[in-house]
Amino acid sequence: MAAVTGVCIAEQARANGELSVLTRNSVEAALISFTSGLIIILAIYFFNPSMKAGAANIRAAVKAKQLGRWRLFAGALGGTAIAIQTNVVPLIGVALYSVATISGQTAVSLLVDRYGITNGVRKAITSKRVIASIITVSAVLVSVLDRLTVKSFNLFAIVLAIIAGIAIGVQRALNGSINVHSKQSYTTSLLNFIMGSSFLALFLLVLLLLRGDHIYGLPSGPWWMYTGGVVGVIYIALSSTVVQHLGVLTFTLFSVGGQLIGSLLFDFILPTKGAHITSYLVTGIVMTYIGVLVGGESRLFKRSSSQH
Repeated sequence: MAAVTGVCIAEQARANGELSVLTRNSVEAALISFTSGLIIILAIYFFNPSMKAGAANIRAAVKAKQLGRWRLFAGALGGTAIAIQTNVVPLIGVALYSVATISGQTAVSLLVDRYGITNGVRKAITSKRVIASIITVSAVLVSVLDRLTVKSFNLFAIVLAIIAGIAIGVQRALNGSINVHSKQSYTTSLLNFIMGSSFLALFLLVLLLLRGDHIYGLPSGPWWMYTGGVVGVIYIALSSTVVQHLGVLTFTLFSVGGQLIGSLLFDFILPTKGAHITSYLVTGIVMTYIGVLVGGESRLFKRSSSQH
């Protein structure tokens, strides 16, 4: 399930990137993506008693002060990540975007696990976890070495992608803590889409007022560019459930495999203008996967030995 969420991230990045190019407004594209997901999850909510029970559980947990109100704004982090994603993917491609966000996700996962943000269970920052993070960050540097001397290299876009990864990592932890109380992953997903859509709508309004941006309406184009919202519903529902059991870092490491495989496939099949599959990028992806193995190995062996 963690690997499937990685594929979801790659698909959403490609779909939202295409939508951003055609709308000529990245924030509007992000809002369209989030709003489409919100409509879908709302339709499910009105006909799903268990989702309504999950909403009641969240309200009860907040009232009893078992769940901090600030955690409910996890969706705003998702909106931030999507807004960055729609800007960055058309510039650097899905694969490079994925490697950069993985770096941010892995680094922040060490911290959120250390402080037990997901479910109150703290996990020490061990040497293997640190090594896995260092390997992943190094992989980002290797993957962009060839871009340092060409005009298409965009360091600012890569930094933004890392920030998006940090936002995703924290969002996962907060969603895990929300899901502990809601006991219904699609209710957690609904809350995320409400918060994310609200944040993006407000952000778009600010840009319209301060920068004079334009809203261009729904563009015509390939059907798959409107799938970002649907995939987002699945992604949040799966991740909020699985991260409770794996922890944020382990979840992130296993999700990486699916994300990178999906990223390469989309850059080959549906390449963007800034996408360049080079030996540097492939080497960086291999290094990132080594980080996956290093970071996940101790946990797997520990679980296996405890079962015997």
